[in-house]
Formats: sequence, structure tokens, C-alpha cells
Amino acid sequence: MNSKKIVITGGPGTGKTTIINELINRNYICLEEISRQVTLEAQQRGIEQLFLTEPLLFSDMLMKGRKEQFIEAKRTDNDLVFLDRGIPDVVAYMDYYKTEYPKRFVDACREHKYDHVFILAPWQEIYVSDNERYENFDQAVEIHHHLMAAYARYGYALHDVPFGPVDKRADFILNIVESM
Repeated sequence: MNSKKIVITGGPGTGKTTIINELINRNYICLEEISRQVTLEAQQRGIEQLFLTEPLLFSDMLMKGRKEQFIEAKRTDNDLVFLDRGIPDVVAYMDYYKTEYPKRFVDACREHKYDHVFILAPWQEIYVSDNERYENFDQAVEIHHHLMAAYARYGYALHDVPFGPVDKRADFILNIVESM
């Protein structure tokens, strides 16, 4: 079966994981963000912020994981699969940090197409820094702009998710994907 692959993206601290958890609670298939896992594994090896010390290695690991998630989403028997971030997020962050990346990153963005992309704008009231999220709110705003540019560059029309309670945000997303 070829299920719809739906990305929920946005800068750090915008509520992506909270929405993913809400969708999981509603029995939707969701593939969770992998960058926290990569960061935690690096920290266990004594590297505090792998992205800052070896951005290409970190991004390669993310790209590999996100491509695997894309393939997993394609193979599922469910009509809808939600992903916490997509492949273009990798290039957006590399662009944000002004780090060059190989052509294979661009090729991956072109070859792996999602059906819908929902973007969450920075929301000061819910923004929290933590051990894996080191960006401040102003940086989150700048990352948001890079995400919008990266997805637009690969031909996506972004659905802007309004601020509000998590159940209403999830309803907004579901209303769009279920009506198409």
C-alpha cells in the first residue's frame, strides 16, 4: 500500500512532538523525531553537541534515519503516516548554520516526496530550552524561515498550523489530510 506521508515540521520548541503524541493517542501511525536519539547517543559517547562539533556527520546520520522512515512510511498498510520532521529539515538546518553539504542531500529531498507538510511557527509561550534543544527563541525563529525556504525550494505548499490547544492543532491537521 502507498500511504499518505505527512510531515509535521517547525523550528525547535513549536509543539511538533506534542502533536505527534496526540496523534499516537488517537491511534494514528507516527514516526517520531530521530535527532534527539542521535544527540543522546553522542552525549553518551562524550560529545555534548554532535551537530556543533561534526555537523556533516550528524546530518548524515539524520538523513539516513529520515530516509529509512520514509521507506517505512511507504510500506505501511495504514492510509496515513505522520512523521516528526522530514528530509528537507536536514538541509534547512545546514543552511541555517551556513554549512555546505553534498549533492546527495539535495537528491534525497528531490527523490523522497511527502504528500502533505504542516509547519508550526515559533510560539514564545510554549518555547522551552532543554538538554538537546540548545537554540534560543530568536534562533528558533530564524530556523523557521530556513525550514519554510527549504520546503518551498522542493515544491511543497506548506500548511500553517495555528496556535492553540494540542487537540485543536491535531484536528486542524486531520481535517486537511482527511478531506484530500
